[in-house]
Amino acid sequence: MNVIVCQMNRKIIKPTPFGTVCIIWSVSKDSPRIFHVLLSRPGLSAEDRASALFPDSRKSSCVEIDSIAASIKAYLEGENIKFSLNLVDLSPYSKFQQSVLRAQHAIPRGSVSTYGLVAAHVGAIGGARAAGNVLAGNPFPLIVPCHRTILASLHLGGFQSGAEMKRALLEKEGISFDQAGRVRCSLFHF
Repeated sequence: MNVIVCQMNRKIIKPTPFGTVCIIWSVSKDSPRIFHVLLSRPGLSAEDRASALFPDSRKSSCVEIDSIAASIKAYLEGENIKFSLNLVDLSPYSKFQQSVLRAQHAIPRGSVSTYGLVAAHVGAIGGARAAGNVLAGNPFPLIVPCHRTILASLHLGGFQSGAEMKRALLEKEGISFDQAGRVRCSLFHF
């Protein structure tokens, strides 16, 4: 697995234990801004996804993005990393989407929430599906840890890189599962 860093179509590659990861970024107001993080999916590497979405990409990086890439790699290797949102560009997203992504970012390692609880936390009582849709399209997976939200039934729910990776990420964070594949959890975040 590799971390590929793209600056408006530039890339850098580093190995990770979960396949290729691609960070899409650009310089805005003299500062690097992350626009998207692409994870590998079963049968499709993030590098291939990046090439399809950004066909003119080439390898490049900067100190700040290298630091994020190293943190992503360390996180995927099991280190306890808390990502900052300071380089993430939330400006293209609606106020609701931003609130869901910020709430999701606040869920700490080793904790889970449900889509309904996240929605209620941002003032959208009954908005579990809407929160789930935001997280299904989470442009910043791992930085915004959408894998930490599950269904009210305690089953995993979706994840853009597949349920197997979602479960592996949660297990690395100390979350356990029963024989039926439900998360063992007595207390939810929010």
